[in-house]
Amino acid sequence: MHYDVVIVGGGISGCSIAYTLSQYQLKVALLEKENDVAMKTTKANSGIIHAGYDPKPETKMARLNVRGAAIVHELAPKWNFRYAQIGSVVVGQTEEEHRMINELYRRGIANGVPGLKILKTEREVHAVEPYLAPGMDYALYAPSAAICSPWELCLAFAYNAKVNGVDFYFKDEVEAIEKKGDTYLLRGKQGEIETDAVINAAGVFADRIYELALGKDKDKSFHIIPCKGEYYLLDKEEGHLTNTVVFQCPSKVGKGVLVSRTVHGNLIVGPNADFQDNLGAKEDVSTTADALRFIRETSRRSVPSVDFGTNIRNFSGVRATLQNYNDFLIEESPYLPKFYNFAGIKSPGLSSAAAFGEEALKLLEASGVKLEKKEHIETYRLPKSFRDMTLEEQEAALKQDRRYGQIICRCETVPEAEIIAAMHAPIPATTIDAIKRRCNAGMGRCQGGFCGPKIFHLLMQELHLPYSEVYQDRDGSCVVVGKTKEGK
Repeated sequence: MHYDVVIVGGGISGCSIAYTLSQYQLKVALLEKENDVAMKTTKANSGIIHAGYDPKPETKMARLNVRGAAIVHELAPKWNFRYAQIGSVVVGQTEEEHRMINELYRRGIANGVPGLKILKTEREVHAVEPYLAPGMDYALYAPSAAICSPWELCLAFAYNAKVNGVDFYFKDEVEAIEKKGDTYLLRGKQGEIETDAVINAAGVFADRIYELALGKDKDKSFHIIPCKGEYYLLDKEEGHLTNTVVFQCPSKVGKGVLVSRTVHGNLIVGPNADFQDNLGAKEDVSTTADALRFIRETSRRSVPSVDFGTNIRNFSGVRATLQNYNDFLIEESPYLPKFYNFAGIKSPGLSSAAAFGEEALKLLEASGVKLEKKEHIETYRLPKSFRDMTLEEQEAALKQDRRYGQIICRCETVPEAEIIAAMHAPIPATTIDAIKRRCNAGMGRCQGGFCGPKIFHLLMQELHLPYSEVYQDRDGSCVVVGKTKEGK
C-alpha cells in the first residue's frame, strides 16, 4: 500500500492535519496504535480553547494559538461539536501577580488577541466572577477564550477527514521505519505501508517514532518528558460557580490550577504538573491522594466555595514537554527529507491544533510536494443530541425511529438510537467509552452505573461481539472475563 503522506498519531494534532490534507489531491493514511481517535492527551485535558495571551510573542505557540482558536470558532456551528465562547480571567491580588497580569496583557496585544481588558478593582473582578475569593482585585479578562468538548472536536476532524478520503488504521502501532530511496517503509501490527512523506504527531511518543526513523542516528532525536496533570470533575450542581474560565497567575510549571464549567455543565478543577522522566510515565494516568489534595487546596485560593464532595470523577492526562525547548517543535527533520515532526504539543496544543494542517501544507509545499485542491469537499456534521432537540424535533425523531423513546443513559438523556448510530459513524464506536465520547452516555452523575451494562449488551448485539471482546476502552480492558455459572 503506497501513500503520499502517512500521519502517525490519532490525537487532535494528527486528526486536524488529516482533515486539512484531505482537501487536496493526496493519498493520505493515519496510523493509530489504539482502537479509536482521541485516546491519550486529547481526551484528558481541561477542554479550554485559550485566547493566546500566555505564549511569548513570535513563538509558534503564540501564532498558532490565536489562529487555531479562530478556526475552532468558525468550525463549531459548521460541524456541531460542543463549544461555548465564555471568556477567561487570570486573577491576582499581590503586586507580583499584578505585574504578571500586566505582562500577559502585553503578550496578548503583541500576539493579536482580541478584546483584552485589565480589571483593576475588586468590584470589577467580582462583577465578572462573583464567587472569587475576597481580595482578588486585579484580573486579565479575555473574551475570546472558550470551552469545548475536546474529544468531539477531535472526532469532528477525524470524521471529516474520513469522508474526504483519508484511510484510518487502528490498533496499528508503528514498530519500525525504514528509509528506502525516496520513500519510507513503516512496519506495524497490521503489516507494511510505503509513503513518500511522514508526519509524526505521536504525542508523548513522538521522540520514539523519530528514533525509529533515524535508526543508528537515534541520538539526534529530541527528548520528550511526560508531565501528568490530574483533575476533579464535579457534579453539574457546581457548574454555576464560574462564568468564565478562572486561571491563577502562571508559574514556571504551567498555567496553574484552573476552575471552569465544562460544555456539559459540570465544574472542572485542575491540573497539577507532575514531571516524571521515564518511559512508564508516558502511560501513567493514575491519580494520587497527594496531587488531588494539592488541587483542592490550591484552587480554593481563587474559588473557595467549591464543594469537592460533589466529585463524580477524577482523571489525569499526560502532556508532552520537550527538554530544553519551550515551544512547539514543528519542522521538517534536518536529517530526513519529507519527515515532519509535530512534537512537544503541550498547552496550548488543543487551542492550536486546528491550525496545524496549515503548517503541514507549508512544510509539504516547501519540500516540493504538489498540492492541488479538490473541487468538492464533503462536510460531516455531528448529529444533534436528543436532549438538545426541541419538543417538535424529538417527536419527529421518535416517529422516524422508535428507539429514540428508549432512554439508555438517564443522567444525560441518551436514547438507544443515538448509541446505535455511534456504532455506525464514519469512525465507528466499538467500546463503552467510545460510545461515551460520541454521545455522552456514562458521563453523568452515576458514571455509567446504570447505562454501562445496557451499552455492553447493545455492543454485543449490534456488532456481533462475544462478551470477552466488549471492552471498556483500550483493547484488552475487558468488562466481563468469564461466566460465574452456566445456565441450561
